[in-house]
Amino acid sequence: MADTGDLRNGTCFKFNGEVHQVVTFQHVKQGRGGAFVRVKMRNLGSGRVTEHTYNAGEKVELIRMEHRTFQYLYPEGEELVLMDNGTFEQINVRRDLIDGVEFLLESQMVNVLWNTDTDAPLTVEIPPHVTQRVTYTEPGIKGDTATNTFKPATLESGAEVRVPLFINIDDVIKVDTATKMYTERAKL
Repeated sequence: MADTGDLRNGTCFKFNGEVHQVVTFQHVKQGRGGAFVRVKMRNLGSGRVTEHTYNAGEKVELIRMEHRTFQYLYPEGEELVLMDNGTFEQINVRRDLIDGVEFLLESQMVNVLWNTDTDAPLTVEIPPHVTQRVTYTEPGIKGDTATNTFKPATLESGAEVRVPLFINIDDVIKVDTATKMYTERAKL
């Protein structure tokens, strides 16, 4: 058993019998009274983010975890099939474990947060930026590049993002997967 002094951003622990991951934490020592730790945490089962306040030194049950790199192969119903390139072992993961699943392309590498106690995946993280080709968008009109307006565009993965008016079909763009926003033109 660890205590609240061991909590850091990204640490996984059990709270009310469910696995949670620390989003942010803050150690507070007031002038009078004891110190406490305010934790914002994400329930890895439901994805819900909540806050909880612990007294300093309170015991928590940490979860042993490791990061593993897998390759996305293909969708299978409501699950996705991933493969470990070292052992060629294939696993199925639920779509809801992945934030930004709409940006995944076949053979793309993903980072899996693995629970070593239960030997099961906790979350799947896609790269923070992806580079993809625009498969459909309305054509831009010459002279409309001076304003800061956006239009919808469909990417090769099927995701839809807002892009500037000068982006055309077959342009390659870079997208931030966390905000789902266009960042820049790119070259393949």
